Amino acid sequence: MANVVVVGAQWGDEGKGKIVDWLSERADIVARFQGGHNAGHTLVIDGKVYKLSLLPSGIVRGGKLSVIGNGVVLDPWHLVMEIAKLRDQGVDISPENLLVAENAPLILPLHGELDRAREGSVGVAKIGTTGRGIGPAYEDKVGRRAIRVADLADAATLELRVDRLLAHHDALRRGLGMDPVDRA
Repeated sequence: MANVVVVGAQWGDEGKGKIVDWLSERADIVARFQGGHNAGHTLVIDGKVYKLSLLPSGIVRGGKLSVIGNGVVLDPWHLVMEIAKLRDQGVDISPENLLVAENAPLILPLHGELDRAREGSVGVAKIGTTGRGIGPAYEDKVGRRAIRVADLADAATLELRVDRLLAHHDALRRGLGMDPVDRA
């Protein structure tokens, strides 16, 4: 198969997952290049139901390489949970068939807290966020203060990055009447 890219133009909800799944039958590599775990799609393959919201759909098809790219904001707790759920369904997931970009930014608990606090403070101007922190995580990516997957491998770098992140977030939290982040 030639290289094919599926790009949505309606903030999701337009059926990209079904198209990607259909194309993945004939692909060698299936990659997510943007988004987060705020939405998902259900795949039915040979009568078996799989629910995905972060992992690329190729992960449930044998012999495919699935890639989570650096444009995806990654909630590590959700990733671990989704992998465990699929493994319980008999899906083989390993470093041989799933790669995660080292520079993918992480969604941390503070992102969800900020997302929900903002949504709760605006009254009629709500935007309908899922409250999972995707928007604030992208803000940190663009602001170059995000914690990335690779940062987890070096304690000294991680501490400096957390300092930079919290200098920004604690000021936002104060403005919303929230306590500073507890680093413990």
